[in-house]
Amino acid sequence: MPDLTGRVALVTGAARGQRRSHAVHLAEAGADVIAVDICAQIDTVTYPMSTPDDLEETVRLVQAHERRCHALVADVRDSTALRTAVDAGVAELGRLDVVVANAGISGYGGVERGLSDEAWRNVLDTNLTGAWNTCAAAIPHMTHGGSIVLTSSVGGLKGIRNLVHYTSAKHGLTGLMRTLALEHAHQSIRVNLVHPTAVNTPMIMNEGTFRTFRPDLQNPGLDDVREAFVGNNALPVSWVEPADVSKAVLFLASDDARYVTGATLPVDAGALLR
Repeated sequence: MPDLTGRVALVTGAARGQRRSHAVHLAEAGADVIAVDICAQIDTVTYPMSTPDDLEETVRLVQAHERRCHALVADVRDSTALRTAVDAGVAELGRLDVVVANAGISGYGGVERGLSDEAWRNVLDTNLTGAWNTCAAAIPHMTHGGSIVLTSSVGGLKGIRNLVHYTSAKHGLTGLMRTLALEHAHQSIRVNLVHPTAVNTPMIMNEGTFRTFRPDLQNPGLDDVREAFVGNNALPVSWVEPADVSKAVLFLASDDARYVTGATLPVDAGALLR
């Protein structure tokens, strides 16, 4: 495992899912963690979002690795609140070396499925503008250089039906990443993207997703969609685990990737080959 002892990492959306896994893996590698999450429900999101208790559990798991964790509630859509949170975290932990901008939401819809203006705005504002807000708040503190890892999706490199707002936001992250990588290379700040396939998290494992894959069933469950998920990937797996993505994030955050910047790294079980 890479050694991040003495470094501080910011993780947005850290209360659960991939983001909690990233925070814990970074702590296991020796980093202290600034953990930010909205810990509230967004009206257009149809699955339950994180809670303050979820964020506290992330703190507990980070501290179990004998690392400090400064947890803050903030909405990445609110640039002022996010900047205040990042400033407070850096003041508490002393520096900032790694940024994992992973706060994100999903949903299903399109022109024919009646995607609302509000749902479109919430996904774009969270997944794309939220990543920009995170980088804008963090970069002034990265005075020793460092690594920024943005979380995209296979939907950032190809279109996915019924996910027009999500794939638009994730495609936008590619432009954001490449521009920031150019603009901040002289500061020794590296910026990269990870592109997971479906990940075993609450954002995927919910009734809305199951109904999208199996509209022919009244109450589809996990077993009903497992094979449909396999069909998305080249490798014979339905989805990947959060830890699989965290290991890629850890690589990009570490000195093992010291000359890797502007990269799009799939963790996709071959989904982009389809």
